[in-house]
Amino acid sequence: MLTGAPKAMFARESPHPDGPRLLADVGGTNARFALEFRPGQIDNVRVYPCADYPGIASAIKRFLEDNKIIRVNHAAIAIANPVDGDQVQMTNRNWSFSIEATRCALGFDTLLVVNDFTALAMALPCLFDAQRAQIGGGVRRQNSVIGLVGPGTGLGVSGLIPSNDRWIALGSEGGHATFSPQDEREDRILNYARKQWTHVSFERICAGPGLALIYRALAVYSKKPLNPKLEPADVVRRAQAADPLALEAVECFCAVLGTFTGNIAVTLGALGGIYIGGGVISHLGELFSASPFRTRFQEKGRSRAYLANIPTFVITAKYPAFLGVSAILAEQLWHRSNRESAVFERVWQMRDVFMPADSP
Repeated sequence: MLTGAPKAMFARESPHPDGPRLLADVGGTNARFALEFRPGQIDNVRVYPCADYPGIASAIKRFLEDNKIIRVNHAAIAIANPVDGDQVQMTNRNWSFSIEATRCALGFDTLLVVNDFTALAMALPCLFDAQRAQIGGGVRRQNSVIGLVGPGTGLGVSGLIPSNDRWIALGSEGGHATFSPQDEREDRILNYARKQWTHVSFERICAGPGLALIYRALAVYSKKPLNPKLEPADVVRRAQAADPLALEAVECFCAVLGTFTGNIAVTLGALGGIYIGGGVISHLGELFSASPFRTRFQEKGRSRAYLANIPTFVITAKYPAFLGVSAILAEQLWHRSNRESAVFERVWQMRDVFMPADSP
C-alpha cells in the first residue's frame, strides 16, 4: 500500500528548481520515458522496445543521450512487476536489476521504482472527461473507492482509497487470481490452457497473449486449421476484418474480462467506478464497446443491481501512468524535504544546549 500525494500537488507550479525529472513507464514490451520540467508539464516522450536493450539502465541511458541530457537528479519508474525491496525481477521480460545499484550507476540522487498499476491508479484523479470513455451505465460516487484493471502484456490491477485530502493506492497482483469459467465454452478454454500450465490465472486468459490462446482453443474445439504462431495483433486484425473465429475469440476475451472486472468491483466496493487501462483495449476499439464486457461485468446474481450502479471507463489518455508516477515521486521528495527541514529546525532549537550563550 502506498500513500498518494495530496490532491493539491496535481496543480501546475513553477519549474522544478533542481532540473527536469525523469519519468518512466516500463511494460513487458515497451519502455516509455519522459521528462517533467514542472508539475503537469511532461514532454520529450519516447518509446523504446524492451527487446532492444539488455536492461533498464541501458534503456535510460539511451533516452538521456537522445535528449542530450547530461544530469538528472530525480527519477521514477513505473514497472509492470511487483516491487518488494531493492531487487526487481520482471515477470514478462528478462530484466533484473538492483534499484540502488542502478541509481548509483546513473548518478541519480533519487530513483523510485513502483508497480505500474499503482502509478496508473494515482493518475485517475487527474483525468478529464475527454481522457476517459464510459462503457454502459452507472454514476460515479464522489470520494469513493476507485478500481483499476488493465490488460496489456500482463493483467494489472490496482485501486484508490480516499483518505481526507489524499488518495491511497493499492499495490496488487490480482491478475494472477485463478481463472473461473462461466460457461461451457470457457470450460473448454480452461481445459486447453491446463495442457500448458498447472495454474491458469485470469492473466493467462484476458491479458494480451490470452487473445491468441482463446483463438487457438476455439480453433482446436471447432476442428479448424490452427496457426500456432498466431499473435494477439493478428487476432485483432482478423476480427476487424470480420473473420468469424477471430470475432468469437474477441467476444470471449471481453466477456472474461467483464467477469474479472466485476470481481474487482465487488471486492473493492469500487463505487467511484472502475477504470480500464492497458494496451489491448485501445487496439480493440469499437469491438470492445460492442462486446459483452458490460453485461458480464454486471452478471453477479444478487449483486447485479449493485454493479449496475458502478460505471466502467476506458482510459483514453495517451500516457496516463506518467501523471501517477510523477505524483508519487513528488510526494516522496516533499516528505524528504519536510523531514530534512524538521531535523534542521530541531538542531537549531538545541543549539543553546550545546553552545553557551557567550560562545563566539
